[in-house]
Amino acid sequence: MSTPFPFTAVVGQDDLRLALLLNAVSPAVGGVLVRGEKGTAKSTAVRALSALLPEVAVVSGCRFSCDPAAPDPSCPDGPHEVGSGAQRPARMVELPVGASEDRLVGALDIERALAEGVKAFEPGLLADAHRGILYVDEVNLLHDHLVDLLLDAAAMGASYVEREGVSVRHASKFLLVGTMNPEEGELRPQLLDRFGLTVEVAASREPEQRVEVVRRRLAYDDDPAGFAARWAGEEAAVRQRIIAARKLLPQVRLGDGALRQIAATCAAFEVDGMRADIVMARTATALAAWAGRTDVLAEDVRQAALLALPHRRRRNPFDAPGLDEDKLDETLEEFSGDDDPDPDGPGGGGDGGQPSPDEGPQGGDTGAQPEAGEGGEPQPAGAGPGERSPARAAEPFRTKVLSVPGIGEGAAGRRSRARTEHGRTTGSRRPRGALTKLHLAATVQAAAPHQRARGRSGPGLVLRRDDLRQATREGREGNLVLFVVDASGSMAARQRMSAVKGAVLSLLLDAYQRRDKVGLVTFRGSSADVALPPTSSVDAAAVRLESLPTGGRTPLAAGLLKAHEVLRVERLRDPARRALVVVVTDGRATGGPEPVALAGRAARLFAADSVASVVVDCESGPVRLGLAGRLAGELGGTAVTLEELRADSIAGLVRDVQGTKGTSRRAA
Repeated sequence: MSTPFPFTAVVGQDDLRLALLLNAVSPAVGGVLVRGEKGTAKSTAVRALSALLPEVAVVSGCRFSCDPAAPDPSCPDGPHEVGSGAQRPARMVELPVGASEDRLVGALDIERALAEGVKAFEPGLLADAHRGILYVDEVNLLHDHLVDLLLDAAAMGASYVEREGVSVRHASKFLLVGTMNPEEGELRPQLLDRFGLTVEVAASREPEQRVEVVRRRLAYDDDPAGFAARWAGEEAAVRQRIIAARKLLPQVRLGDGALRQIAATCAAFEVDGMRADIVMARTATALAAWAGRTDVLAEDVRQAALLALPHRRRRNPFDAPGLDEDKLDETLEEFSGDDDPDPDGPGGGGDGGQPSPDEGPQGGDTGAQPEAGEGGEPQPAGAGPGERSPARAAEPFRTKVLSVPGIGEGAAGRRSRARTEHGRTTGSRRPRGALTKLHLAATVQAAAPHQRARGRSGPGLVLRRDDLRQATREGREGNLVLFVVDASGSMAARQRMSAVKGAVLSLLLDAYQRRDKVGLVTFRGSSADVALPPTSSVDAAAVRLESLPTGGRTPLAAGLLKAHEVLRVERLRDPARRALVVVVTDGRATGGPEPVALAGRAARLFAADSVASVVVDCESGPVRLGLAGRLAGELGGTAVTLEELRADSIAGLVRDVQGTKGTSRRAA
């Protein structure tokens, strides 16, 4: 077994270490979500924590780690008698991103359950993690239904496995730790709220601290055991402090003054629901116990707010996490209670209160820009001839549902129809490999004609392996939504480009909600650029969109050819994910010889590949040429105006994007 890097040897990252230690003291805090760039010791710190946790007593031979002093009465390996057991180190279990549902919650042998009435259950990772740590690296890339399952288990302290009326329950209490890089996509707000604490981590910009990080890492790599031995004293001291804090925790007093401060803080920052209040209360109590106190002080409430509230303030993926610390201090001061043992108000020891690296406006400088008319726009520094400064996006709105026709088999999502493991049952088939979703009626129907030949004499059904039928289900998949945005001079009128960016931003929000990957291709001047390769981070696309300058000619063909190349490469990487191309343009094509004919030939490449597409027609004015509608016909897709794109427009029906034969609809 490899020697883990010592927890106390991690340089800096005070907030991360504090959040992990508070959960070690009080697992009821609800776990930690660690957000940050790559290479910031996220995984190292989590793995190091497991070595600090006290050993646990378990019932000998129990696969579910039951406590011998209070065994789980519903343990599948039980019943157990109360008595002595064996001591073992606390486990740290890692959940891989590609894990299946059965690997997480366990697998129930349906064949034996139906034929023999035996609950043959193979424990999953939730059972292995009981009374230890469950670590999910890149939790934002985990399938939504798996995140729901593990968060439900963390909240209830138990895991349930249901298969066609046969159920197994076992205890599953663990310290949940997830790490993620926000550049690869965000968790949706409902899931963010289920993590007790969140921490933003970033590499230090101080040369001396960076030198110390490298020095310790090289020393560890040269001699892991020797390096760990040099830190053994510090590790033992922290372990004893965790044990002492756990013993002190039931004696900590959370007074009415501290409770008022917690409630006032959550109300002041407008967090949804009551989970934030409860998490803050538990965190403040754990902070007091960690400090060796039996009273919760205002400084504990302040630190708890900095750890428990930033991720609960996000309303959409484009909001930056973080708290206004001046507002926090004002709120705590206003509601400081007489029974607070620290009447001077919040202390200044907020180690974890450094500003989040994500705070501040997105998309660069948002200082005031003079907005002249179309002919008098200021040019950005280094801008080419005819290029205008970026327009601000209009307010986003709820869009129509654009979906890819047919039935796919891509990653689970919420956009287009697909054959999935979860959804409504549409039929049955013979199982390929282990049976996971039994189609009971089809199984009975397959077994019924053979009962006499099999010698059935009682009420039970005589089953064979060949009788079992797997349920086929239909749900929804996520797609690759590739935006191809016209940023040429014909689109550069300030009001029009603002509306266009607002529409694309609205579609990005829709893509976020439907679990899509997104990409962004822009074209203007004489070429097209991949502003954002396909990614799960829709907020990265929003940043690129916000800073998009406009001006120059309209190389429509170049934009379409660049998008076609992006799709070709992405199809090799992820062949199961179907694409939806959204072209945002007024349909004009200028520059070079025969630009209109060349654009038509480029568009027909998409039609030949049966790529689903939609053209968002940005043409405005009393006289419209209908060029976007013609482009949609060449693409084999559909045209929709900016007005029709709104879900609450008169033409507010759900629109399927035709992938083979396009039709063009225009506003009257």
